[in-house]
Amino acid sequence: MGTSQSSRGSPGCVPMVPPWVPPPAPPPNPPADGDGTNPPDGANPDGQPTPAQPQPAAAPNPPAAPSLPAPMAPVARFGGARRSLGNFARSGDSADMRRGIGHYVRTGYGGARTPTRRFEGTTSAAGALYGALSSTAAGQAPEAGSPLDPVLLAGRSAREVMDAIIEAVRPADGTQDAEACRAAIKDALSELLTRFQQADLLVLTPEQRAFVIERFVAIDVYRRFVLDVGKAIQDKAPSAATGLARLKQVKDYIKESISASFRKLRDAGRTISAGRVNEIVRGALGDTMQVFEGYAE
Repeated sequence: MGTSQSSRGSPGCVPMVPPWVPPPAPPPNPPADGDGTNPPDGANPDGQPTPAQPQPAAAPNPPAAPSLPAPMAPVARFGGARRSLGNFARSGDSADMRRGIGHYVRTGYGGARTPTRRFEGTTSAAGALYGALSSTAAGQAPEAGSPLDPVLLAGRSAREVMDAIIEAVRPADGTQDAEACRAAIKDALSELLTRFQQADLLVLTPEQRAFVIERFVAIDVYRRFVLDVGKAIQDKAPSAATGLARLKQVKDYIKESISASFRKLRDAGRTISAGRVNEIVRGALGDTMQVFEGYAE
């Protein structure tokens, strides 16, 4: 897990949302086909041309909302989470695990709204990742010097293509967030190839791209969780092997919870597309954090 194994987590008396986390981007103008599921302009649902209709002038992008001051973390912000997670590490009781996750969100981050802001970097990276995968699938020419230049990737192995995608989406900058993000992209792509064994990383279907985004978001959230409070599980587990098994249990639970939030959005008609990936990811994160916060009650 890289530096996560030795990390003692974020201390108190610091901003809960570090200054390097990007602010939420303003929503883009809606595409010509509305929500991405309707036929393009000039065609009816059967794909036949229709008479041209006057179109209103496109509205400019709304300005980004002013960034609110990040709340300051209290002293011993993760104390409640560590106690419950320590109990979980010793016993394996899933109720202690959920309680620890609840305290992690409620006390460690002051409620569901703040961790959603804290993971804005995850949201931004998810948008970049979806954009990169969509561009290669559509055969769009990359920018000059891009790691995703098809000439450079010709004949490369899946691992080398993964590395190119990571470099294109999240170049290393020496921060823990970047390290965790890069690892999460790699893990998500690896899980994709396990689930879809015939997948071509450069020509992924919409279903496969959506799977990558869901897995990336879940793994990135898990890695942040481990950086903050994972040591409490490792220290209190009766053995190193048990500690790793407990961490896997947390990882699986976070993945299931994130997937459930994405599924809820899909059932409501909000599917991932190039124009709304950030919005969908932010919504899934917010929903998940609200669920997690409820475990602290």
